[in-house]
Amino acid sequence: MSQPIAGLLKLDFRDSGEFVAHPEVSTMACVAQPAAPLSIGSLTLTSPVVLAPMAGVTNVAFRTLCREQEREKMGSVSGLYVCEMVTARALVERNEKTLHMTTFAPDENPRSLQLYTTDPHWTYEAAKMIADENLADHIDMNFGCPVPKVTRRGGGSALPYKRKLFGNIVAAAVRATEGTDIPVTVKFRVGIDDAHKTHLDAGRIAAAEGAAAVALHARTAAQRYSGKADWSEIARLKDHMADSGIPVLGNGDIFAASDAASMMDQTGCDGVVVGRGCLGRPWLFAELAAQLTGRPLPPQPTLGEVTRIIQRHAELLAAHHGEEHGCRELRKHVSWYLRGFPVGGDMRRDLARVSTLAHLANILAPFSDSPALADDADGARGRQGSPGKVVLPEGWLDDPEDDTVPEGADIMHSGG
Repeated sequence: MSQPIAGLLKLDFRDSGEFVAHPEVSTMACVAQPAAPLSIGSLTLTSPVVLAPMAGVTNVAFRTLCREQEREKMGSVSGLYVCEMVTARALVERNEKTLHMTTFAPDENPRSLQLYTTDPHWTYEAAKMIADENLADHIDMNFGCPVPKVTRRGGGSALPYKRKLFGNIVAAAVRATEGTDIPVTVKFRVGIDDAHKTHLDAGRIAAAEGAAAVALHARTAAQRYSGKADWSEIARLKDHMADSGIPVLGNGDIFAASDAASMMDQTGCDGVVVGRGCLGRPWLFAELAAQLTGRPLPPQPTLGEVTRIIQRHAELLAAHHGEEHGCRELRKHVSWYLRGFPVGGDMRRDLARVSTLAHLANILAPFSDSPALADDADGARGRQGSPGKVVLPEGWLDDPEDDTVPEGADIMHSGG
């Protein structure tokens, strides 16, 4: 149920029994107690917000757009924007696709790169290459991917079950960056399933091996992206790591600025990692920065403003991929951008076939002055699906202390 107060706030009563305030008329509505800046090794973020790496989404075009939106609405860039995941071995072997994915904008600072890896050898070589060739200012490590093609080879969210192997991999990245200002961070899930939770051990091991921060997606691999994230597991990890001296970040179901504040309040986490909530909403990071630094939230963009953001996104994609490829890449973003806006099926179909920047501009032109606002601005978005059994290598659960590198797992494609 909802109840307006003085025309300024709407209070939503959630299943958890809490009231959460949302701006309804005035953007001067209540803001959270300002969060402290987030320090990750040598990096200091004014706003404790991290863009989660997402395959096919968080390339240089999208990151630039998010940063532009934050700078335009808030006057500066305060968070951390992580590029798509790249495979450690593919990076070392200088795979052309992988190197293209590591493109950063000239003014992007700090430059954040996420590695997928299952082998301490390739981890060390990739991290050393990043340091020696000045490819990035921050390395994140992916141990959270739940997709079957990754877990069946022992990678992603399957790997932290192997405690020694996990520790060896984190240690290799930290060792390769010794003497530099490049912090290494680690992202993982609660575990494989409810019977095989690994996050408390993973946090302790990562800290012991020199990680500068850890981030927890508060779902198991079996949940994938279904249901609700269990924020209480973030609180458990934060308590478990109270003496570690490193930040704990929370991830899962942040679809509005108020969600980030609620997560930090409920779990005590030091910062938030935002993934699906920003799909089709690159301006979300400006809202998060405002919420978490105690400033008024910027107004929601109108449909006319969104059309200009879509056009800018297409231009950035074209600059990165070439016009034809860039326009094809834009198509998957269209439904996210237009969610909740009063546009007809014809426009959506036309955008799903857009092939040039001029074609895009013609489709968007009739809506360029529309004052319409989305009627589902803060709703869940992105992939959700259903839970399922986690596909693992044969005998994977037999010995959690086995540090044998899983065969073939290091040949996964970057971004996948």
